[in-house]
Amino acid sequence: MPDPSAQPSAQPSPPPSPVAYIATALRRERERAGLSLTELARRAGVAKSTLSQLEGGSGNPGVETLWAIGTALGVPFSRLVEPPAPSVRVIRAGEGPVTFAEHASYSATLLASCPPYARRDVYRIRAEPGRARLSDPHLAGTTEHAVLASGRARVGPVEDPVELAPGDYVSYAGDAPHVFEALEEGTTAVMVVEHT
Repeated sequence: MPDPSAQPSAQPSPPPSPVAYIATALRRERERAGLSLTELARRAGVAKSTLSQLEGGSGNPGVETLWAIGTALGVPFSRLVEPPAPSVRVIRAGEGPVTFAEHASYSATLLASCPPYARRDVYRIRAEPGRARLSDPHLAGTTEHAVLASGRARVGPVEDPVELAPGDYVSYAGDAPHVFEALEEGTTAVMVVEHT
């Protein structure tokens, strides 16, 4: 019999509509290109009012309009319509796809695959409690990956770092302000900085 004092579980909120993805993507890419609404509208051959509605999430863009805007911005069509990947990805110790060796006590857990044309630098991190390590944004397109080896730490975007325990993995945008804060003595991690 259900417990009447139990709180109902929260229902997940529905994902944003494709129009909301498009609005966010248009605004992000226009700002990244340093263009005003007027200039982008002129380059794309689209009415400024149409572009304004699209960025406000109230338009219903056709394929031709989005292609024209993408071309004017110098970005692929997919960048305007594809839902964003999660900005922070966490794999806790014991999670993730594991493969085992046949003749040895050895296992490998895939945490992240390397995209084509990417470059990675690997670091061993040692940190002690006290002042957190705040990092300014790196080059555009940089992603950081961290696996905590020992101790505890808060790692990730400055506004929303994730607390990690040994064996936990996190990835996040390295081209935004980020932090590594040791919470226990003897905190160590492996950090991979991926540049595209």
